[in-house]
Amino acid sequence: MKTLSRRQFVSGSLAAAGALSAYSWPIGAAEPAARPKLPVAGVATVYHENSHADVILGKILEGFAQDGGPGPDLRLVSLYVDQTPENDLSRGLAQKHGFRLAKSIDEALTLGTDRLAVAGVVIVGEHGKYAETSDTHQVMYPRRRFFDETVACFRRAKQVVPVFSDKHLAYQWADAKHIYDTARAMSIQLMAGSSAPVAWRVPSVTAPLGCEFDEVLALGYGPLEGYAFHALETMQCIAERRKGGETGVASVESVQGPAIWEAERAGRWNRKLFDAALASVPPYRQGKPEELMSADAAFYLITYRDGLKATLAMANGVADQFVFAGAMKGKPEPLVIWFRMQETKPFGHFAHLLRAIDELVHTGRSPYPVERTLLTTGVLDAALHSLAAGQKRLETPQLDIRYEPVDWPFAEGLPS
Repeated sequence: MKTLSRRQFVSGSLAAAGALSAYSWPIGAAEPAARPKLPVAGVATVYHENSHADVILGKILEGFAQDGGPGPDLRLVSLYVDQTPENDLSRGLAQKHGFRLAKSIDEALTLGTDRLAVAGVVIVGEHGKYAETSDTHQVMYPRRRFFDETVACFRRAKQVVPVFSDKHLAYQWADAKHIYDTARAMSIQLMAGSSAPVAWRVPSVTAPLGCEFDEVLALGYGPLEGYAFHALETMQCIAERRKGGETGVASVESVQGPAIWEAERAGRWNRKLFDAALASVPPYRQGKPEELMSADAAFYLITYRDGLKATLAMANGVADQFVFAGAMKGKPEPLVIWFRMQETKPFGHFAHLLRAIDELVHTGRSPYPVERTLLTTGVLDAALHSLAAGQKRLETPQLDIRYEPVDWPFAEGLPS
């Protein structure tokens, strides 16, 4: 069978539906009226080409397409960067755009005064050279330190503003819970998470609120921390819509190598959902998954507190896309959604994440629950500890996290 390119696959399967601009606002959602451009501070680990700082903060500076066109109703007035390697862009951008390159997070938030000088803080604790934990190989990005220094400034100024923190709240559960609890205690509107839930979907659907799932699965690929987080968020943003809302996670167990297929034979993960997810995207490699799966693949077996079974299949060697598949009660075929990313600069899915950040700063309310990311952070931490403990099942009473989902627009059409 001939292998299709992604562009051929998408154009062939969705030609009738057409494609919108990569930066158009979703169908059925009114474009926000023009608003003043509110000042924000950026706090980043590093700022180089294609870093998360570049594809998030760069869209504040130079528009959603990073070409000088329309962008969010925000303006970057200051930036703290933790590391400045030879390929650093922050210094040149500060000269070009006139924002303050701060020597500390406090300076970035106050512009050297005794009061906050910004309406929001955008923390991007991703990329850069940081050590890993010795057992679980989690990258120790300084997300908690960035948040704690932000909070110290809030306390000094006796003011708070909304805060966005990119990706998972922290590399370890204790830090994530600290960040969440501190934000609640201080009435800080906190938003966090992946760009994947707001990216394009094929087909362009979600699960109805109050639906019932028998079992769910997310297909993912890549590093078992950084990319697994994106896959977890794609699964959670759909699974949370089930009847009764989110109830939390009771246990997590990670399996690798032969244990993946032993778990399948024991009925511990759903092969029909896995095959349906694979069939929904362009083929990555031809052959049987059992023969193609690489040694660094891992499946995270998750049991929610309400009994729902879930699998995060980090199918390295077999897949290179993020897909959700869910068996719905009363439906003969699973709900399958491909979370589609733009694979080249300007990585337009981050433009849709920035729309949510824009909403956070302007309204003072997170557009979707930060509890989603608190939960995915905890599941990821448990999964990596399960691997480090010899693929041991871990009970997770700390993940008794309950919340109600909300509707928030995701990208429509297809990325260009």
